[in-house]
Amino acid sequence: METIDFFSNQHSLTAIEWALRAVIGFIFLVILAKIMGQRSISQLRFMDFIVALMIGNIIAHPLSDPELGLKGSMVTMGVIVALYVVGIYISLKWLPVRKFFNPPPLPLIEYGKINYKNLKKAKISVNVLLSELRKKKTDDIQKVALALWEHGGTISIFLYPQYEPITRETENAPLKLFYLPKTVIVEGRIDPKELELVGKDESWLIQELKTKHNITPDNVLLATLGDNQQLKVYPFN
Repeated sequence: METIDFFSNQHSLTAIEWALRAVIGFIFLVILAKIMGQRSISQLRFMDFIVALMIGNIIAHPLSDPELGLKGSMVTMGVIVALYVVGIYISLKWLPVRKFFNPPPLPLIEYGKINYKNLKKAKISVNVLLSELRKKKTDDIQKVALALWEHGGTISIFLYPQYEPITRETENAPLKLFYLPKTVIVEGRIDPKELELVGKDESWLIQELKTKHNITPDNVLLATLGDNQQLKVYPFN
């Protein structure tokens, strides 16, 4: 009795072999997506986008061409996902790699003024920027205290406090100047550039952590510095 071999390349496939190849391909893609994690499904970032394009192109051909074997495509996709997982792990451990794949946001609008230089870096036009503002129901650039172009391709918009919607918390509160907190520590690593922006250095930060929070930078998951030099610390659990 001839065995069904839908993994290897053949001149033609029966309907059952096509169906089995599709089922195996689907299950294998589900497994790969699970390995890559929910982050890849919820939002495609730079590396996610590249991997998704490669996997989509690799699996599409053997599912439509009987002369292309499925086994080779599955091995290739497995290697790509393995490289992806290793790349994510390295980016978590090595800051330069993380900044390469997840660059810091670009300010497109600062205190009501468009930063045209950063618009060119983000490769978007003024019309696209205005379109994004309209989507956020913002009709005037001068109402925007800060607009950031995130590496995922979205724009984060922060209005001046007087133009923000009124909530119970802000209904009777006095207006404050807009200030975006600086992220000075991420996963135990101090960011000296963020400290420099507020006129502080690492020795000051270490002393603040020791005297006010009784903690060292290595044990800090996230620390932000707000207005009035207010340091918020979130330790590792």
